[in-house]
Amino acid sequence: MTKHHQPATRGSAIVVGASLAGLMTALTLSRTGLRVTMLERSTRKVRTGAALPVSGGLLERLTGRRSPDGQDALPPGGQAWADVHAGLSSAARADPGISLRSPVRVTDVGQDKRSAWVVTAGGEFVRADLVVGADGHASVVRRHVVPEAPEATFSGYVIWLGLVDEREIRSRAWPSDLAILYERGYCLNAYYLPGADGSIAKGKRRIGWGWYDSSRNDLLRARGAVVGDVVQRTLRAADVPDATFDKLAGEAREIWPSPWREAIVDCICRRAVIGTPIGEYLPHRLVSGRVCLVGDAAHLPSPMTGRGFDASAQDALALANALGGNGNRGSVSDALRRYEAARLDAARQLVRSGQSFSNSFAPGGAAQ
Repeated sequence: MTKHHQPATRGSAIVVGASLAGLMTALTLSRTGLRVTMLERSTRKVRTGAALPVSGGLLERLTGRRSPDGQDALPPGGQAWADVHAGLSSAARADPGISLRSPVRVTDVGQDKRSAWVVTAGGEFVRADLVVGADGHASVVRRHVVPEAPEATFSGYVIWLGLVDEREIRSRAWPSDLAILYERGYCLNAYYLPGADGSIAKGKRRIGWGWYDSSRNDLLRARGAVVGDVVQRTLRAADVPDATFDKLAGEAREIWPSPWREAIVDCICRRAVIGTPIGEYLPHRLVSGRVCLVGDAAHLPSPMTGRGFDASAQDALALANALGGNGNRGSVSDALRRYEAARLDAARQLVRSGQSFSNSFAPGGAAQ
């Protein structure tokens, strides 16, 4: 038997996806007075090595509240993906206007003049005044908003990601916090991140790295990570043959300088590496009636832009601004059109900037 959840009179929203964009959106919508239900299909979020630039005061802008102890749960600067996710998750759990249900897999989305809803894999209908798709590159909600172009396209390369404590690396520190290096058709982004305790002192930080590689698309296809021109999933260490890891370690020793070389080899030896095939999605719209998209579901740029997280934050803030501070008393559709008008052009420009890198780095694209 299916269950129907009716929206409250002060307004309600369903956010599909509880990753970074979903968490930020839930926080901003709750601030406007909406009751927010988050539906997340996964119980485990791991992004080994991924780093994000966090702007100052972000959590306060999202929630409209200052931390009672004066400590910023999301300090500005480069941060590990997992730390940002933990900070946003903590804020969402502390918000009485937000409820999170996991694991719940959404299979379909619908709407009429009075409400919007999602259907779960268990046959449950969850209904609200609006539905927000924050469900990432392979968004189910995008199929409802843009049925004629629902898929992100494989860009022709993978990014290998790893993270290690600096104290494990016996080499001199790099003179700056970030390096972007090109060798043998590869690109390496390597960076220092705060330690697990937040320390930014030399020797107590973490080293993260992302190695862009367009030479192993056959492996991606053989393991089902890419099918046709669509990214299906990330490669975990168990998906990668030992021979591939051995070759990557050998190449790292030959071409990358210290301390990045040692960091990469350390991660490979521990098999603490994931390989994320890069997809890109250029949006033509962000909204359909009572349903909208945010974050990677709305616009998927190459991580080389370094601006995907900030774009997701801008989506969350713009959506809350469009809906206003009085719950959902006006026309939801009009509000979502205002959101689209505020964000679409900037989102398209961001994705195009990433496509410029992709076209030069992997000129064959998905056909490689």
